[in-house]
Amino acid sequence: MSVKMSTSSPEAVKKLLENMQTDLRSLSMECKKKFPPVKEAAESGILKIKTIAARNTDILAALKENSSEVVQPFLMGCGTKEPKITQLCLAAIQRLMSHEVVSEAAAGNIINMLWQLMENGLEELKLLQTVLVLLTTNTVVHDEVLSKAIVLCFRLHFTKDNITNNTAAATVRQVVTVVFERLVAEDEKFKGLTEEPPVIQGNSNRRSVSTLRPSAKDAYMLFQDLCQLVNADAPYWLVGMTEMTRTFGLELLESVLNDFQEVFLQHQEFSFLLKERVCPLVIKLFSPNIKFRQGSSTSSASPAPVEKPYFPICMRLLRVVSVLIKHFYSLLVTECEIFLSLLVKFLDGEKPQWLRAVAVESVHRLCVQPHLLRSFCQSYDMKQHSTKVFRDIVNALGSFIQSLFILPNTGNTSSTGTPAGGSVSGSQASGQGGPGVAGPGGVLTTQAAFEYRGTWIPLVNVSVQGSAKATYLEMLDKVEPPSIPEGYAMSVAFSALLDLVRGITTMIERELTKEEQEAAMREEAEPVNPPQSENNQQEPMAHEVWEEMVNACWCGLLAALSLLLDASTDETATENILKAELSMASLCGRLGLVTPRDAFINAICKASLPPHYALTILSSNAANLSNKVYSIQGQSVQMVSPSSESHQQVVAVGQPLTAQPQGTVVVNRTQTHLTAKNIQCMRTLLNLAHCHGAFLGTSWQLVLATLQHLVWILGLKPAVGGVLKPGRAVEGPSTVLTTAVMTDLPVISNILSRLFESSQYLDDVSLHHLINALCSLSMEAMEMAYGNSKEPSLFAVAKLLETGLVNMDRIEILWRPLTAHLLEVCQHPNTRMREWGAEAITALIKAGLSYKHEPPLSQNQRLQLLLLNPLKELSNILHADIRQKQLECVLQILQNQGDSLGLGWPLVLGVIGAIRNDQGESLIRTAFQCLQLVVTDFLPTMPCMCLQIVVDVAGSFGLQNQELNISLTSIGLLWNISDYFFQRGETITEELEREEAVLLKQAQDKGEPLNRPFHPAPPFDCLWLCLYAKLGELCVDPRPAVRKSAGQTMFSTIAAHGTLLQPSTWNIVVWKVLFHLLNCVRKSSTTADKEKIESGGGNILIHHSRDTAEKQWAETWVLTLAGIARIFNTRRYLLQQLGDFFKAWEVLLDHIQSAALSKNNEVSLAALKSFQEILQLVTPVKDSDKPDALSAMDVPPVLMESLQGSGPGRPLVRSDSLAERLAQRYGTQLQLPPPGVEQDDSALWWSAWNTWYRIGTECTRPPSGGTDKLAFVPSQPFLTALIQIFPALYQHIAGGFSMDDLKKLGVILHGAVSVPISSDASPFILPSYTEAVLTSLQEAVLTALDVLQKAICVSTENLQVMYPAIFEQLLLFVEFSCKPPQYGKMETKHVANAKYNQIQLFAPAEWVALNYVPFAERSLEVVVDLYHKTACHKAVINEKVLQNIIKTLRIPLGLKYACPAESTWKLAVSSLLKVLSIGLPVARQQASSGRFDTMWPELANAFEDFLFTKSTPPDNLSIQEFQKNEAVDVEVVQLISTEILPFANFIPKEFVGRIMSMLNKGSIHSQSSSFTEAEMDIRMREEFSKVCFETLLQFSFSNKVSTPQEGYISRMALSVLLQRAQDVLQRYVEDERLSGRCPLPRQQVTEIIFVLKAISTLMDSLKKTQPENVDGNVWAQVIALYPTLVECITCSSPEVSSALKDALGPFKDFMQPPVSKVQNGES
Repeated sequence: MSVKMSTSSPEAVKKLLENMQTDLRSLSMECKKKFPPVKEAAESGILKIKTIAARNTDILAALKENSSEVVQPFLMGCGTKEPKITQLCLAAIQRLMSHEVVSEAAAGNIINMLWQLMENGLEELKLLQTVLVLLTTNTVVHDEVLSKAIVLCFRLHFTKDNITNNTAAATVRQVVTVVFERLVAEDEKFKGLTEEPPVIQGNSNRRSVSTLRPSAKDAYMLFQDLCQLVNADAPYWLVGMTEMTRTFGLELLESVLNDFQEVFLQHQEFSFLLKERVCPLVIKLFSPNIKFRQGSSTSSASPAPVEKPYFPICMRLLRVVSVLIKHFYSLLVTECEIFLSLLVKFLDGEKPQWLRAVAVESVHRLCVQPHLLRSFCQSYDMKQHSTKVFRDIVNALGSFIQSLFILPNTGNTSSTGTPAGGSVSGSQASGQGGPGVAGPGGVLTTQAAFEYRGTWIPLVNVSVQGSAKATYLEMLDKVEPPSIPEGYAMSVAFSALLDLVRGITTMIERELTKEEQEAAMREEAEPVNPPQSENNQQEPMAHEVWEEMVNACWCGLLAALSLLLDASTDETATENILKAELSMASLCGRLGLVTPRDAFINAICKASLPPHYALTILSSNAANLSNKVYSIQGQSVQMVSPSSESHQQVVAVGQPLTAQPQGTVVVNRTQTHLTAKNIQCMRTLLNLAHCHGAFLGTSWQLVLATLQHLVWILGLKPAVGGVLKPGRAVEGPSTVLTTAVMTDLPVISNILSRLFESSQYLDDVSLHHLINALCSLSMEAMEMAYGNSKEPSLFAVAKLLETGLVNMDRIEILWRPLTAHLLEVCQHPNTRMREWGAEAITALIKAGLSYKHEPPLSQNQRLQLLLLNPLKELSNILHADIRQKQLECVLQILQNQGDSLGLGWPLVLGVIGAIRNDQGESLIRTAFQCLQLVVTDFLPTMPCMCLQIVVDVAGSFGLQNQELNISLTSIGLLWNISDYFFQRGETITEELEREEAVLLKQAQDKGEPLNRPFHPAPPFDCLWLCLYAKLGELCVDPRPAVRKSAGQTMFSTIAAHGTLLQPSTWNIVVWKVLFHLLNCVRKSSTTADKEKIESGGGNILIHHSRDTAEKQWAETWVLTLAGIARIFNTRRYLLQQLGDFFKAWEVLLDHIQSAALSKNNEVSLAALKSFQEILQLVTPVKDSDKPDALSAMDVPPVLMESLQGSGPGRPLVRSDSLAERLAQRYGTQLQLPPPGVEQDDSALWWSAWNTWYRIGTECTRPPSGGTDKLAFVPSQPFLTALIQIFPALYQHIAGGFSMDDLKKLGVILHGAVSVPISSDASPFILPSYTEAVLTSLQEAVLTALDVLQKAICVSTENLQVMYPAIFEQLLLFVEFSCKPPQYGKMETKHVANAKYNQIQLFAPAEWVALNYVPFAERSLEVVVDLYHKTACHKAVINEKVLQNIIKTLRIPLGLKYACPAESTWKLAVSSLLKVLSIGLPVARQQASSGRFDTMWPELANAFEDFLFTKSTPPDNLSIQEFQKNEAVDVEVVQLISTEILPFANFIPKEFVGRIMSMLNKGSIHSQSSSFTEAEMDIRMREEFSKVCFETLLQFSFSNKVSTPQEGYISRMALSVLLQRAQDVLQRYVEDERLSGRCPLPRQQVTEIIFVLKAISTLMDSLKKTQPENVDGNVWAQVIALYPTLVECITCSSPEVSSALKDALGPFKDFMQPPVSKVQNGES
């Protein structure tokens, strides 16, 4: 525009006119001489101009109108062919042209003139300039003129002059451009007016372009002719062309196509040209290149010589093809397919190097245009029957690269690999002997290069990434093929690959992202997404294309990249390759193409590991890839497996993590070398996982497996939280790391951690993939670690932990797979592996619980349970180390989250309680610590329903048998728990009831019964019952200490807190807890082992009373029975309200009975104690006595309160008593009987009596077997206790106690007393023989009878019938003094013979009968006593008690000196005397009734047996003793004289007669010639004889003689006596005389003394008696004795003299006769 302004401004116009005139003047001047016509023309031209200037305002328009005339002179000037003139004219013409004042006609003339000049070869450069000016300044030149101008330029191009040629070439180019620019301008002008051009007919007449506008037509003709020319055909329009080169033609075609693509796309005519002319032409020209095979050109077999490819044409063709493909792809789909296929073929190894190089450059140009590639894919690869062009291009690149390694570089370089053409880098490297060889300075000089199997290819810097800057495609001036430097083709191919990947991935990812964003926006706009048909139809299309693109190219790319990666020796190149693989992997991941994704990842993984590293996961996954042969157009490309001879610097040497279960490494060397490249690949792998984790899916497995192996080789070990840290080498110096890697390690470790941290940004699905991969990796590690003591790989476990920790916020979605796997790890036999499994799982649980979840765990119970569940699962694992970890975890959870566990408690408690005896002590100890913590700190915070679990758990610790102390402590805990229940009873009750209601409802909804132990009982009571049941189990533990402790605790808790239970619950306590326990204990005790237990471990001494299991169980039985009895005693008021109290009582008695009859003394004795305890029961009494009665019973105060009714005068019950409140809650008040009503308990007591009787009967029944040494004999203390129970029992049953019962009692008492004792026990029980003391048993027996008789005494008449029975019993005992009872057939020794010192040690125990004398004597005293009280009772009289007493006493009396104890007969006598003194008066009273008739003979016998005993006194009897004994005899005779003889009239005659004869016998000593002991004895009882005699006399002279017969008897007796005295005296006198000095025998002396005494006694009696009572004969006989007495005076014995003196004395009374005789006058 500015030019126009400048040319049309007045000044410019003025200047133009001036210049024109000047030019014309100059012209006329020059032509003046030689060319006059020209001169004239010039001058007329001056005039013409002047006129125009004068006449016209628009001078330029006028000039243009007349331009033909104005130009004429100059044209003529040119026609002179004079150089100077010509130059001047051309300049002038150019000036006119530049001012656009040339008309069309003028232009035609000018062109013609220029043509002539051209033909003459004049001013060639100036011509070209002129043409250019003409055509560029305006558009007047058209059609033929234009074509002529163009031809002119072409012609000039082919001159001999180089400068001209070049200028012409440039001009042609510019002109061609101008032609097309006009077309573009013309189109612009008509743009607004749309007119449909008619469809072009495919007619052969190429020139019919009538539809085109002028400029378009020119352009069309020009382009068409260019095609003709290149094709070596005649042009249609460019007439006059003489010669043409293809190279130039192709260049022109290329420039037009490149610069004016719009023209071809908008005008169908031009499109037609492209299709019909250009493409066939290109294809035709390509043919030599296609057919040519390197090395086969000289083959004789080919019929015609094959045209050799020609570099300039070939290269230009490729450029044209590039343009065609780039710009007209959409028009030329089919043609492009052919071009591309050709291009691919040119990469063939058999083609010349230069051809391959330019082909690669062409391919590179395509590779930087991803959208084009996408079109290829759409148009070809996705069509059914079309060539897979896109795939072929990629594969061709791949195979090209591969061929460079495999084929020697034929062509420019020799196969030895010397660098070609002075490629600096190449020559330098090989000059130093190959890459990486130390140069002279020893410095490592590395050049970027690829090396593979000995082939070394340098890497040349070819182009900036993303732009295809070609080298050889730009060599338009070269005619000969250039020499290609080594590595150039490789470098281009490498760039092409990288650009291809970069382009595709960026393009697809950009579109993907955009699509995702749109989708997101749509969702935001309308959450309910209605199917949008247009979208739905277009999106899959896009996706399909992307997928197809990836599917088409990935194999080739992977093959090439893997090979390059393996061959690369340069870090940057490696980095680029890895980036490419990474982005492909990521893209495949995003598109969901699993196989290619895995393949790329696989490649990176393989590259990360050392060569030949045996990693099954890669080979198995890669097997289907690496063994595939990709066929690329009939040429097979084998995926090359990585080579191991890479000249890489080894940076780390480590242990391979072998994947072989046996631990054999596939690699021969046991050490694995990691190179710097491996580390680089590893970092890429980390990067991939870090940035693209979301798309990895199942390939996580590959990635992680590889990382695991690398981590292993580098020796990273897991630390807290699963972070891997460089660890110390575990197995010797296996890991060698260079300093380079050492600095890298922390970084790698850090990236590794960050990688798993970043898992928090993955979506759920990807996260699951990651977890699954880690799990399966871990499974493999576990497989490997089986049977292998080597350190296992902990990578997977550590990373599972790390992943779990960073994803706490959504832990729910990954918790199950994560923990399920870790639980499996925990069961692994390898310790280290297990340990980490446990570490991971516990760390996760702790982290999960302490994490601030939304909503918090306290409101999200489900999550909390989910988190705790694995902790519970760990309990199923038997390994102690795992359990230890688990329990430590529980301890920490308790310490940190104990308060907020809520519904998690059952799980936690379950874990604590999951102890078994096969676990070690330390485990149990840790678990117990946890429990202690729970019981001390957390009972109030846990839901009450968990309390039962706490009880169970505590119980299970009691039952474990590893650690006694824990068992005992846990029993203590149970006690603490019970206290807690007691203190918080109300709150617990309320909460439990709420829970119960909920559960009940759930159960009803399901139609099931509520499943809860002890169900019908209220929930709080159930809690207690569970506690009691647990303690009950512990009470039968095999260990005595535990049983003891548990028993004490159980009974204490029941005693202390039993009041809280509802009455109905007591039922369960009694039957299900207490009696159940008793049964178990009884069973265990009776079956317990009697073997002696050796003292444990040598250091614990066991007391002999506990040295067998049986004895230890006995203790338990004792405790249990006692405890239960105590409960029955203290809680009876409560128990009695239960319906089945009587039944329970019976069962209890049954237990007492069986215990009492147990063969174990301890048990049996204790049973009786318990029996005693329950007999001390107090029947609920009247209101007033209640509290005292209860306190007497030792009832706890709480209970007292609840019992006291609030009657008048009673304080109100304290309402805060817990039991009270509970009772109100359940509406069951304790039902006490109304005041004044006594409960009838007799049934209970009779039941007890029966039990007592059974026990007594059983235990006192003598053993049936004969002399069985092993017979069981009950112990004395036992029997004592048994008998002592009777008085207490009797109080309760006195009312109904009958004779039968008394008999039963008697049997037992008798039996008990008869039981002997073991000789080895006797020293402890028996008093020494000389002491007359009762054993406690005998005391008890007598007490029992005493109680009975006292009871009878105070009771009603009807009971008194029992007296005789009691007497009977006592008399039996009295007999024991003389004949001890037999115990069955057992032989017993007399106690005197069983003195302790006579017992041989270890001899079998002998049984010793007790010393029954004291007992019998005491019984006798009791008899006397009792008789004293009861002699007058009817029953006593009727039952002939007195007779029985006498009968019994007769035995000891008769034995006298033969009695076992001297005291016996003495006591018997004194007793007899006492009894008779009471009984005889009664007997006399009752004489008429005849009830005593039978007694008298018995009495006579008794007297006789005693007074004239058959036993002799012992030899050692002292005189004093003898005199004492005689005094006793005298006493008896005195009794006769006082109590019997005076009452002879009431006494049967026979009896009196016997008495008389007895007295007679006593007083008369019949002389017997034999000196027997008996006589001597009698002789010595002088006092006795005297008394007898006196009595006899007294009786004889008594005036009460009832019958003449009696008198006769006495008189007879007297005369006999006197006669006998006479005889004795006379014999004595004679003997005395005869014996002289010799003393007479002692017996004779005694006899005479006795006679003398008798005489003196008689004299006394006569003196006392009433004279009328004495018979006359008697007097005569008495007086007749006198002379004889006198004769005796001479005797020498002083004793006789003294007696004689006594006898003679009384005779003085006869000296005067009595008066009465004279008075009465009787003779």
